[in-house]
Amino acid sequence: MFRNLLFHHINRCYGRSLRLTTLIATLTLTVSCARMGQPDGGWYDETPPRVIGATPAEGAVGVNAKKIYIYFNEYVTIENPTEKVVVSPPQLEMPEIKGQGKRIMVELKDSLKPNTTYTIDFSDAISDNNESNPLGNFTYTFSTGDAVDTMEVAGYVMEAENLEPVKGMLVGLYDNVSDTAFTSLPMLRVSRTDSRGRFVIRGIAPGNYRVYALQDMDGDYKFSQKAEKIAFSHDIIVPSSKPDVRQDTIWTDSLHIRSIRPVNYTHFLPDDIVLKAFTEVQTDRYFLKAERKEADHFTLFFSAGSDTLPEIRGLNFDGHDAFLLEKSEKNDTLTYWLRDTALVNQDTLRLSMRYLTTDTTGVLVQQTDTLDILSKNPYAKRLKKQEKEREDFMKKVEKALKRGDKVDTVMPREKMKPEVKAPAELDPDRNISFTFPVPLARLDSNAVHLYAKHDSLWYRAPLQIRRRTLRDYELLGEWRPEIEYSLEVDSAAFEDLYGKVNDKFKQGFKVKSLDDYSSLFVTLSGLKSSDAVVQLLDRSDNVVKQAKAEGGQAEIYFIRPDTYYLRLFVDTNGNGVWDTGDYAAGRQAEEVYYFPEAIECRAKWDVSRTWNVNARPFYAQKPGEIVKQKSDKKKTVKNRNAERAKKLGIEYIPPTE
Repeated sequence: MFRNLLFHHINRCYGRSLRLTTLIATLTLTVSCARMGQPDGGWYDETPPRVIGATPAEGAVGVNAKKIYIYFNEYVTIENPTEKVVVSPPQLEMPEIKGQGKRIMVELKDSLKPNTTYTIDFSDAISDNNESNPLGNFTYTFSTGDAVDTMEVAGYVMEAENLEPVKGMLVGLYDNVSDTAFTSLPMLRVSRTDSRGRFVIRGIAPGNYRVYALQDMDGDYKFSQKAEKIAFSHDIIVPSSKPDVRQDTIWTDSLHIRSIRPVNYTHFLPDDIVLKAFTEVQTDRYFLKAERKEADHFTLFFSAGSDTLPEIRGLNFDGHDAFLLEKSEKNDTLTYWLRDTALVNQDTLRLSMRYLTTDTTGVLVQQTDTLDILSKNPYAKRLKKQEKEREDFMKKVEKALKRGDKVDTVMPREKMKPEVKAPAELDPDRNISFTFPVPLARLDSNAVHLYAKHDSLWYRAPLQIRRRTLRDYELLGEWRPEIEYSLEVDSAAFEDLYGKVNDKFKQGFKVKSLDDYSSLFVTLSGLKSSDAVVQLLDRSDNVVKQAKAEGGQAEIYFIRPDTYYLRLFVDTNGNGVWDTGDYAAGRQAEEVYYFPEAIECRAKWDVSRTWNVNARPFYAQKPGEIVKQKSDKKKTVKNRNAERAKKLGIEYIPPTE
């Protein structure tokens, strides 16, 4: 074979130069020697393995055997069959799949269903043993009835929140089109998404179907746990097919096209189904744990929040007015700050907690637990640390006194240290934030001063301090571009729950010039709802700014020069944040769209864009530069013969397929 291939190459090139006569003899000898183990190695095998038979035969009907053998013309390997090979109908007991030299054995463990087409989709798992030439997308089919079903449907599964392709998600069909099928019955036929989120379900009989996607956590092929990621469509799928023609490109190598030829094929429809996957909000509420990392507070963690807060009763302490409560946004994490320092020094807090929890029927009921909450930083350990700090302080005092220095012999009390976020250059639409390690007992706003510099003179500037959460505050000012400011805080302006106060501090910053920014104006079309939020994204798909669209327009100001992207979500409930879906309520996650191109924002520029959100299908909207789930590299023949021929100075022409 190699000799014929070589002479084919040489004969094609012979008319170009008579000097190839000598080369023919030399290369013929080289090929002959290569077969006998010449170090050069000879021509590479670039032919994928070929199926030469199967038991039962491919496409066989009336099959009742659960053990299948597929035979090849050379030794083969099968890569990661538990993930890459998909058997349909789905198998509740994992089938055994393994390579055996020149054959692959598949043993189905489940009972065979009558009058059913079975497909075993090997994807790109099969390669030859020596050169790893991939067989490609190979599917083996048989039927337990008297006919093989041949219909196919295909599409994509995307993350509903950000249109990321979802890899490895189960996609299945039901011929039972009721809503309860997904939660009560295993899927009828299945596939699994690839790295592009693409799926193809094969071996389908004519009929009406509904399609679902499932991140199956318990292997039952149905939506049985609220923590499982799902996607569903209300549409009825009717598989069909038609004859069609596609253009196939044959490459000489990675850079050169050998030919483009039309190929007749059967086009199965629909092939553009889009499913948007989401995880429902966890509504089953149960107590997770209690934690007391520091002695001055403890935290209760729940699986989900509730408007009804737990009732806490102290068992070894007086629980009346003993706490200051810090709640998370969803009320699923509750932190109790101890008001009394005597209680802080108590290493074990024994308490009774009465709270709402979800029972086995899904109903919220009252439950009472007794908790012993131990400090991870016990009193003795803290006392020892304080003694060590006092000893170190007294040693410094003694050294200072010996030198004759004037020194305060009273150890100063530890100061409270708030975290102040005041960048050196402040955007005009930003504010200064304060985060305190412990909740405040007192805030003296008159001890917080803001000064603005005009014509080299400093003037008092108006300010307002607003509490955002129990420990987070915001300083608002009338920020003027190109003006320098000085934030000055007196000592003891802030006092926390345990009497600690801050030391005085001063910080300067400047509000940037308007010429340092860009503005973006977006005109929208194709939306069914006017309630939309447009989000400006950085190169990592993170939200930088957002604006509500009004009258089909969205305006975003004070954009720092950079490359950005745009996302939009339809804010159905008007709460300003993206919300997930709910299968039981038949509610999809809020619609998300991506502007398909990057947007360059430059200083002093006003950028305008017109955006028809339906101009591209969902699976083609998100720009590839910010897609995190990158496509796996497609397995291909390595084309090393082309490189070898180039080194030998002859033209390489691949064998005709």
